[in-house]
Amino acid sequence: MTSDVQAPVAGDQYAITKKDLTEMALNDGSLGMEFSWTYYKQMNLAFAVMMGKVLKKVYHDDPEGYAAALGRHAAFFNITVQFAPFVGGIALSMEERIKRGEIEPEAVNDVKAALMGPLSGLGDSIFLATIRVIAAAVGISLMQAGNPFGPIAFLLIYNLPGFWLRIWGAQKGYDLGVNFLEQAQRTGLMAKVMSAAAIIGAMVIGAMTVDMFWAEIPVALSAAEDAATIQDILNEIMPGILGLGAFWAYYWLLSKKINPSYLVLGTMVLGVIGAFFGFLG
Repeated sequence: MTSDVQAPVAGDQYAITKKDLTEMALNDGSLGMEFSWTYYKQMNLAFAVMMGKVLKKVYHDDPEGYAAALGRHAAFFNITVQFAPFVGGIALSMEERIKRGEIEPEAVNDVKAALMGPLSGLGDSIFLATIRVIAAAVGISLMQAGNPFGPIAFLLIYNLPGFWLRIWGAQKGYDLGVNFLEQAQRTGLMAKVMSAAAIIGAMVIGAMTVDMFWAEIPVALSAAEDAATIQDILNEIMPGILGLGAFWAYYWLLSKKINPSYLVLGTMVLGVIGAFFGFLG
């Protein structure tokens, strides 16, 4: 495995090294992306843990900056887990520029949001829909033949490419961020990238309001057997309008500093009551 990550200058104990990036790719946060998953911000806590140690190097002389960086990386995050270190590498290179005052702090989460959707689509197709299926087929075939190596074969086929991608991705992401973002800053491309990232991020959030909302209003408008429902009317106005309305309702409630835990509990109660009385399905 090769990488263009630059070796640290002699005596610079705070320079980011290949070892730092490899440890980031294999630490508890990186490997625990699914273990701390929440409905509120999904993989955000694990991503912040993944970044914690390397951020200490970047902000070794700025405790407030370190705390602010951890806060930034506690924002919403969700991705195919094998690609998380790649995004972490890019984010780390951006944090170094934030520390030097070269880019705005908000830029790092704009870039993360822009990468989540495309990389998740690619990662799910490769790892979940392809490699996992192949690994399961090989493992099951071996077990059917009485070979006890079947489970081990499944784990090796599925995990070896993933762990290689974690390590390579962390190093390549950091190198890509260092070189590409530096050139983009000089040429003025950075502003365009940030604008495009913000647009894509908004598109991703918009798509999620449909893909991650599974409720409807099945209340019939008359007693006829084939009577239209309220959901049918809403779909004719705009498909997904109910999910969009729920998104803006939650956004407004969060802007009023309502505790997210109360929103989750309230949603559960509303869902149970709605399903029981038939006005939600």
